[in-house]
Amino acid sequence: MPRTHPFPAPVGERDRTLILAGILLAVFLAALDQTIVATALPRIIEDLHGVSRYAWVATAYLLAVTVLVPVYGKLADTYSRKHIQTWAVILFLAGSFLCGLSGEFGPLPVLGDGMNQLVLFRGIQGAGAAGLMSLTVIVIADLYTPAERGRYQGLLGAVWAIASVLGPLMGGVLTDHAGGLIPGVEGWRWVFYVNLPLGLLVLWFLARRMPRLDPPGEHARPDLTAAVLLVGGLVLLVIGLQLDPLRAPGLTAGVLAVAATVLVVFWLRNRNAKSPILDPTLFDNRMFRRANASSFFYGATFMSIVIFLPLFLVNVLGVSVTRAGAALIPYSLGITVGSTLSGQLVSRYGHLRDLVLGGGFVLLGALIVLARMDADVAYRQVTVTMAFAGIGMGPSMPLFILAVQNSVDRRRMGQATSAAQFFRQIGATVGAAGLGAVLATTLGLSFARLELPLSIAADDSASVERLAAAGGGGLPDRVRKAYGGLARNVATAVTAQDRVALATLAFHPDVPKDIAGALAVLAMSDVPSSGAKSAEAARLSEGVAAAGEAAASEVREDVRGAFVRATHRIYTVAVILLAVALALAFRIPEVPLRKTHDHVVVEE
Repeated sequence: MPRTHPFPAPVGERDRTLILAGILLAVFLAALDQTIVATALPRIIEDLHGVSRYAWVATAYLLAVTVLVPVYGKLADTYSRKHIQTWAVILFLAGSFLCGLSGEFGPLPVLGDGMNQLVLFRGIQGAGAAGLMSLTVIVIADLYTPAERGRYQGLLGAVWAIASVLGPLMGGVLTDHAGGLIPGVEGWRWVFYVNLPLGLLVLWFLARRMPRLDPPGEHARPDLTAAVLLVGGLVLLVIGLQLDPLRAPGLTAGVLAVAATVLVVFWLRNRNAKSPILDPTLFDNRMFRRANASSFFYGATFMSIVIFLPLFLVNVLGVSVTRAGAALIPYSLGITVGSTLSGQLVSRYGHLRDLVLGGGFVLLGALIVLARMDADVAYRQVTVTMAFAGIGMGPSMPLFILAVQNSVDRRRMGQATSAAQFFRQIGATVGAAGLGAVLATTLGLSFARLELPLSIAADDSASVERLAAAGGGGLPDRVRKAYGGLARNVATAVTAQDRVALATLAFHPDVPKDIAGALAVLAMSDVPSSGAKSAEAARLSEGVAAAGEAAASEVREDVRGAFVRATHRIYTVAVILLAVALALAFRIPEVPLRKTHDHVVVEE
């Protein structure tokens, strides 16, 4: 039977504080790069001519971060944490430097043009970021006992929230104003180069202050074949979840089927491996199963708030993109408060499960308010609701990981910690895909009922699929334009007394009935005087234009209504997801937090 023995903290208090500062700076860099690039992307695709690969700049980074976290967890359980963290920082800095050089020397052999280079180098950057994110939490577990750890892991949520606020701002400032720092170097390249001095500072902290932090116990070399299967399966899974099942159902189903097959093969090999990438015995741990299951649904709920609220604000309330983004700032600040406060409270009083549930019910209330938003909701009400949503979401970010770490053998600390991070991230990916399908389906059904002018409805660009994909953007303006053309045709036909054109326009379905009647009378009447023709042409064309304004307003209201219905459904689904997460969290056993660093000794 295993028993635990106290394991002293590996460094003194002063060095622990310096190491913590260094690794928090490292995770800040990784978190910042998920948001700082978004603001610079329009300028990047303008310079590199890569609009068709726009989304892949972000996808490559997130894909590498998601799929490599479990691999880093196994490496941390096998080799020196210091060495793994150091190589992760080096990989991240190399990727950042290469991203900044993308396209600088034109198309390159094998790599292709500048946009292809950027996508590839963002993947390298993400591979390093995965190590920064996973090793930071693992190192905190080495530095602090579970009873102390909550207050410091709570700081991680605060770092993420601050990065999400500063990222878009820094990206815009650097893109617009950093181009003059070095002649010939575009401003957007500094979005990547800014990582270099901060990353070098992190390396100095690691080299000078961090001990080796070798994991306890005997270690066998990780199963590389299983690692390749895991990474390959997860890459296909994430890509499959990001494909549009409405536009490419066969491709989506095929990619997901191959992903499932590869992951099954991985699990069969991993189960019998001498040194598995993810120890199957972890799933025998009740805390590990329930905490990660609940975290999965929390991740899906998180994405429903971050992705879909700006769509509602822009398309329903009509605010600018800047104000829509600003509405997420209270959410980020709320997460900072909730994460930090819950970390402090759990370290002082314990009751980890109660803190998660308390925050969860605050979040549930905020989601119910969001699910009931209508077109007349005030912007201020949305921002206040988002602040409460952030406060409710905050405790889940550090406390689920802490619950898992407190319950597992220290020899598997890396695998358990990275698994906790992975399940939340994959939950966010699945949630984004599922709720995106809810959005597309709702908009598609709503747009199928739109009454559009004939000239627009006959255009393939007005098909339901295309309208849903574009979110109805610019549709009212297209209606005005269509009626404007029709008004000019009416004016021309009346002025020229073109009886054929007048008769044709009289039967045009978009011409109002009273104007159609007048056109039919003109088609059969004698030619009026020149002055009478001009007056009648102006009156009838103005009537058509007024009808166009009314039709455009009606379409605008229909589009707003479609987004309101979609938002109701998305946040209703989010309420259900959170209810499942809370039900699972309620079943997490309340285990006292250990007050010592423990390691397991197996008795013969």
